[in-house]
Amino acid sequence: MSRKQHHFKGAEVSCCVKYFLFGFNIIFWLLGAAFLGIGLWAWAEKAMLSNISSITDLGGFDPVWLFIVVGGVMFILGFAGCIGALRENTFLLKFFSVFLGLIFFLELTAGILAFVFKDWIKDQLNFFINNNVKAYRDDIDLQNLIDFAQEYWSCCGAHGPNDWNLNIYFNCTDSNPSRERCGVPFSCCVKDPAEDVLNTQCGYDVRLQGELDQQKYIYTKGCVGQFEKWLQDNLIVVAGIFVGIALLQIFGICLAQNLVSDIRAVKANW
Repeated sequence: MSRKQHHFKGAEVSCCVKYFLFGFNIIFWLLGAAFLGIGLWAWAEKAMLSNISSITDLGGFDPVWLFIVVGGVMFILGFAGCIGALRENTFLLKFFSVFLGLIFFLELTAGILAFVFKDWIKDQLNFFINNNVKAYRDDIDLQNLIDFAQEYWSCCGAHGPNDWNLNIYFNCTDSNPSRERCGVPFSCCVKDPAEDVLNTQCGYDVRLQGELDQQKYIYTKGCVGQFEKWLQDNLIVVAGIFVGIALLQIFGICLAQNLVSDIRAVKANW
């Protein structure tokens, strides 16, 4: 007479979910560390780490802040998700889920507010650009960022070349001793394909000419309008990137919550 054997398999943590979440987050952890390293290195090169007060003294926006903030957030999230998954630590996994959920909520709120208050956002962008135009020569990273934006979007200033009157080196006042007086940065210049060497003085005295003559040498459209046009032309791509980021965040939250549920189920059977 044979006796039937009954095997009861208890709850267990899914190895697929655990190690997928671990691999998913270790990439973010390493990228965050790299971003933080680049940011701190850039500040060290500008001697800001030896003089902390100089970080807040800059009149315009320091692009290094992007590396520091983004890198810091990615590092913290990556650490919590990576160690939480590897050690099956529910506290770190919950922290990861809540932090990621909060970022998702803030992104969603910002997107809705940007859509509802378009004119206010446009005014803030105009203020932001003009504020950085004033500080153009104060920081090399800011200078490079403005030059890149003006070259990429074929623009000059927030609304036009005359916005450079806000800068002490480029304004047209009689008391301005600068050689760049009544000029614009080289990034405003229309590039000549025949020139092999970049002419950094191409914008000198250009605003002393009439508007029609200026168009031969520099971009006369403002960066706010050009950015708005670029956004409309690339709306599907931009929307696709944001949707992709949102889906990744939701996917990460779901994985973490699934792993927490598995860990709880295993502990309940102890």
